[in-house]
Amino acid sequence: MWRDARSDWDTEARESIDFFLGNHYSQEESDALRAVGQGDFVIDRVYASIEKLKSLLTSRAPKYSAVGREDSDSRMANVWRTLLEYVWDISDGDTQFKQAVHDYATAGMGYFYAYIDPEADFGRGEVKYTYIDPFRVYVDPASRNRYMDDASGVILSTILTEDQLVNLYPQVEPYLEDIESYYEEEDYPTSNKRNSSVSFTPDTTYNLEFHRINKYRILERFSKVKVPFFRVFNKQDGSEVILDQAKYTAFVQQEQVVLLMEAGLIEIVEVKQTRIKITATAGEILLYETILNTDIYPIVPVPNIWTGTPYPKSDISKIKDSQRLLNKLFSLTLSHAQASAGLKLLVPEGSVDDLGQLEQDWANPNAVIAYNPEFGAPHFPAPQSLSNEFYNLISRIEHYIDLSLGIPELMQGFNEGAPETVRGTAMLAEMGETRGKSKLRDIEGSLNRLGKSIYNLAKNHYTYEKTFRIVQPNNDITEFTVNMYDNKQQEINAIVNDITIGHYDVRIISGSTLPSNRVAEYNMYLEAFKMNLVDDVEVLKKTEIFDKEGVLKRKGQMAQLQSYVKQLEEQIKKLSGDLQTSERESVNSRKRVETEKFKTKLHEITNDTKFKNKVQVDNLKRIVDNEQDLSVQN
Repeated sequence: MWRDARSDWDTEARESIDFFLGNHYSQEESDALRAVGQGDFVIDRVYASIEKLKSLLTSRAPKYSAVGREDSDSRMANVWRTLLEYVWDISDGDTQFKQAVHDYATAGMGYFYAYIDPEADFGRGEVKYTYIDPFRVYVDPASRNRYMDDASGVILSTILTEDQLVNLYPQVEPYLEDIESYYEEEDYPTSNKRNSSVSFTPDTTYNLEFHRINKYRILERFSKVKVPFFRVFNKQDGSEVILDQAKYTAFVQQEQVVLLMEAGLIEIVEVKQTRIKITATAGEILLYETILNTDIYPIVPVPNIWTGTPYPKSDISKIKDSQRLLNKLFSLTLSHAQASAGLKLLVPEGSVDDLGQLEQDWANPNAVIAYNPEFGAPHFPAPQSLSNEFYNLISRIEHYIDLSLGIPELMQGFNEGAPETVRGTAMLAEMGETRGKSKLRDIEGSLNRLGKSIYNLAKNHYTYEKTFRIVQPNNDITEFTVNMYDNKQQEINAIVNDITIGHYDVRIISGSTLPSNRVAEYNMYLEAFKMNLVDDVEVLKKTEIFDKEGVLKRKGQMAQLQSYVKQLEEQIKKLSGDLQTSERESVNSRKRVETEKFKTKLHEITNDTKFKNKVQVDNLKRIVDNEQDLSVQN
């Protein structure tokens, strides 16, 4: 059986999980340490290291991107990109992703599972994905492909109580007596370690019910089958379509098609394609059977240290011996401290009457102890101090554990050995991420595989009018809404009905989940903004400002107000210039009026003076004439 073939892997994976939980000793090891006066306590470096590794690998959620292989595919690629974001959102993707990475780091194998939830969206169903406990999945031991492509089958085991089984499959209730029930068997392996951390795992909680109840095992078998498809070539216009069995049956019944076939204008070729078949059983009872429109298993493995088999190793399996040595060194250190605090006492035989009382008094620093000096004076040997190399060994082992997981101390925020400059620290931190990037490539391969599984399932499922709503897709500021059914383009109908598109020209690419230096990234975007390479919205996305929408709105309002103020300032300047011109013209006009008035008055004065002078000349002339007349008469 496939389960027996992986029994050794189950044991090793469960031991790694125990080390993560803090259960490092078996009962025999614990008893042996106590027998020599040493403690069986744990200095747990594994838990902290694995949690840091998980935080690095899941720091950011992966972002799927669908890229069309041709320019004509760009519209459809945008639709698929939105759909993948939507499936991640409704599946609580961040939580499922983190749990799969947890299994990847501890047990050595994590699993994603793409499926269709028939009850979602009021019975219309939704394509979703989840993580699966690695001990529930049984794979063909002969498989040698990382993603089980060459496996003859995959089995998913689910153990349910009677109520759970009837709730999921009501049709099976009359046949419960014919189904074999399980009481002691569980997919999750039992531990051979002492549960010193008091951890509750599925194997320990399997029989915690107050009353023993029946449990049933549901087996879902995933296998590959060949499904017929038909390539139909129209010799009239040179077009070709690919039809499945149901569409082909309806196609050849059309009267026009029959005439074309009789005339030899249609050529039909039957081809076989691989598809995944699911057969679910409870004992000998068949629950359901269906064929998925996908050629890859919807159960996607996430192997850690891949060994070319379905049984990879975990990171913990590489550091278990170091953790054991670390526990031993700390146990010796504590034992030495106890020996130094309570020194051994050597007394001559017969010098003390009651050795038991002597032991109690020896622990009391103020005790007065009587002894017989005739038999010799008691003395105690002082223990030798531990060398510095002993303590340096502890530090080196802790460093080795972190090094094995690819998380140097600098990436944990410790400033020991860090450069004095910010740029130097950022460069060292970036170099420290190279080991994590190697692990990320393994996980990204599985995420790509998951995206393709979701893509294949969605092609046949979303055939009805539906609106998908995504909150901040791909780090956008606002939420995004797309209608998957377009009355003009009918994109979904094109995917479903026109199988010539087949796998469609869309590539699924997952984004990096590693953390980034927010300060360095922000400074990079800030410099790009100063060089007018990006706008302020992109810079704002890289900040921790909560109300980005409000900031943009207020900034827009401020920009409008500043524009209005600028327009008003320009208008005021223009009016001020017009006013100055008007004032200058008014002053010049008044000056001209005054000048004309002055000229008029001056002309009047001139005329009046001329008139007066003329009158005086005339009067003088008359006087002269009179004088001349008098002189003549005389």
